Amino acid sequence: MTDRIHRFDALDNFRDYGDYNTVAGRRIARGRLFRSAHQARVSDADLERLGGLGIGTIVDLRRPGERRDQPSRRPLGWAGRVLDSDLGLDGEAPHITFLKTSDLTVDAGRTFMTGIYRTLPYEPAHLDLFARYFRALGEGDGAVLIHCAAGKDRTGTLAALTHHLLGVHRDDLIADYMLTNTAVDLEGIAPKVARQLEKATGRAPAHDAVIAFLGVEPVYLETAFAGIEDRHGSLDAYLEQALGVDAALRDRIGERLSA
Repeated sequence: MTDRIHRFDALDNFRDYGDYNTVAGRRIARGRLFRSAHQARVSDADLERLGGLGIGTIVDLRRPGERRDQPSRRPLGWAGRVLDSDLGLDGEAPHITFLKTSDLTVDAGRTFMTGIYRTLPYEPAHLDLFARYFRALGEGDGAVLIHCAAGKDRTGTLAALTHHLLGVHRDDLIADYMLTNTAVDLEGIAPKVARQLEKATGRAPAHDAVIAFLGVEPVYLETAFAGIEDRHGSLDAYLEQALGVDAALRDRIGERLSA
């Protein structure tokens, strides 16, 4: 799994989420599906590497305020398209509010994260961007890069929905989602994050709480899927009814991404 991780100077959690077998006997092509954190701090060398990956579409899942605060850098001469959305509430991101106002414990963090995932698939901006992303997979040229701020929650949910649509085994789907905990040096960055939180809030978070907040756990994604199944009956029904991924589009995506 670790050969999926691309190391950059200042671009976190960059991974190839293709190259999986599917239940239909196909294999998803490598080098067509990428996911990452934001690109606001990338180096010139990072930009050169990005420019060589053949990315035709970037899906920026961040809120308007996040995009304003940390504007993305793009490779020189890049002529692809960026999909983003201004739908939904603007202002402070929920996780920032949580960090400022809540108990910084492992249990509190898990409770917050499961609550986020329960509603994540139905936020207006996500319904908009997820639908446009799947159309791009079926109709666009070049590779696709999806990202949010840390590249783990919004990005992880969309990647997992893609894997489900393509027929990736659930074990591989979960393993790919959990690869954030390997791609990101959680132990290395946790002390710095803890100091920043203590400075901002006057409260020192537990080390385990910071690790839990920075990483992912299977229960988060399972909560999102359970919420979808409660409202739509199945992931397939959600993809079709909420995102417009009908049989024809599903077939086009499968054909376009096959190795």
